[in-house]
Amino acid sequence: MHTQDYIELDERYSAHNYHPLDVVISSADGVWVYDVDGKKYLDCLSAYSAVNQGHCHPRIVRAMAEQMHKVTLTSRAFRNDQMGPFLKQLCELTGYDKALPMNTGAEAVETAIKMARKWGYQVKGVADNSAEIIVCSGNFHGRTTTIVGFSSEPQYKADFGPFAPGFVMIPYGDVVALEAAITPNTVGFMVEPIQGEGGVVVPPDGYLRAAKDVCERHNVLFIADEIQTGLGRTGKLLACEHEAVRPDILVLGKALSGGFYPVSAVVADEPVLGLLKPGDHGSTFGGNPLGSAVAQAALHVLIDENLFENSAELGSYFKGRLQRIESDVIKEVRGKGLFIGMELHEPARRYCEALRERGILCKETHKTVIRFAPPLVITKEQVDWAVDHIEAVLI
Repeated sequence: MHTQDYIELDERYSAHNYHPLDVVISSADGVWVYDVDGKKYLDCLSAYSAVNQGHCHPRIVRAMAEQMHKVTLTSRAFRNDQMGPFLKQLCELTGYDKALPMNTGAEAVETAIKMARKWGYQVKGVADNSAEIIVCSGNFHGRTTTIVGFSSEPQYKADFGPFAPGFVMIPYGDVVALEAAITPNTVGFMVEPIQGEGGVVVPPDGYLRAAKDVCERHNVLFIADEIQTGLGRTGKLLACEHEAVRPDILVLGKALSGGFYPVSAVVADEPVLGLLKPGDHGSTFGGNPLGSAVAQAALHVLIDENLFENSAELGSYFKGRLQRIESDVIKEVRGKGLFIGMELHEPARRYCEALRERGILCKETHKTVIRFAPPLVITKEQVDWAVDHIEAVLI
């Protein structure tokens, strides 16, 4: 079978909830992916930052293979010998008391919402069923009905209502609006340090620090969704670290498993996660031994291979080279680390398709933005090769 054969199968049997580029990937290694016809591409999306460690990293492959021969799933009805070591590693790395393992990013966001509300009722003293969480316009926290209900994107919400109450939307990057929106019922402020799906939107310098200070003054939990920005993507362990902000609730996913298996987590201190009692929350697969073994290896790779530092260094270099491209098509290049958005004055789709033909895979977001987010193992030589092709397409 060739590319068109697979495309026809997808079109025939898959619900059309995505508009993918017409490339059919069959294998991958590091920063490279290969299609069914044998063509090689530089991956500049990293599965939306899930493959920070590079595709099929051998250390994670070994950890997964070894665990698959032992035990893969026990449910939380019993204990297993992998979850505890994984959560210890995660808590020590991030500096929190406890972690609650889940599977997908959206599931972790839902968990954070439940925890913030429970804290609001049991600790802050908010009246029953009146808790409010402040969110930002342009947000993307997932696709569940609760989450799309507080999206500002009409398509994400159309025909999926009714939606859950309890969310207040403010402009992203506006600290004055945040403080004005807080009421006695406010239990949390949930924010992405950089809005990925929103177009790699970077807030003003000092915004996160100021927002955290506002939350502390008003006894409101600062909830950071670092599913895309965390684990080295922006050049630090967490994007919040750029402004020395320690969230009250931290949400992680994607690269937590290096792209091998769905693993996510909510991380917080005892006064928040310590509120849970048996039966309050759960997941059949959350904390399973296979996912826990994979996540341990994925975290070790990030640390042992200095991928945070590589992201910071090569991200700055990559962004700088993109900013020096002279083209009337380019409106702005922005980002941190290897999380870069190039906003154009016109739709970006045809440029992504042109780059595909040159062996570079990237994807448009919000119609006019191209996201460049390669695996953190990328080299300077590979960045130079990519930028030469990007420049050729844009000038």
